[in-house]
Amino acid sequence: MTIDNTVLEKLEKLSMLKIEDDKKEELAGQLTEILAYVENLRELNTEHLDAAFSTLAGGTPMREDTPNTNPEVSQSIFSHAPNAADDFFIVPKIIE
Repeated sequence: MTIDNTVLEKLEKLSMLKIEDDKKEELAGQLTEILAYVENLRELNTEHLDAAFSTLAGGTPMREDTPNTNPEVSQSIFSHAPNAADDFFIVPKIIE
């Protein structure tokens, strides 16, 4: 599959990201390469693999789930959001 300007514009709208005109051709090429790689992965025979297969001996290492209380982290995240107020993301209404 090749990413053309129509698909790229739709992705831009859905992601709510602004892609600069001079970067669109490069990004379309990169996305096309990613899709080609995924298509190559589809060709692999995975019938004999267990769904829970892992390359890590002993499984995935666990860590303590502790909240980050550093206020600079959330401020940094919200400063990059297209629309935010009172530590919430503001998104278009999709349900009536």
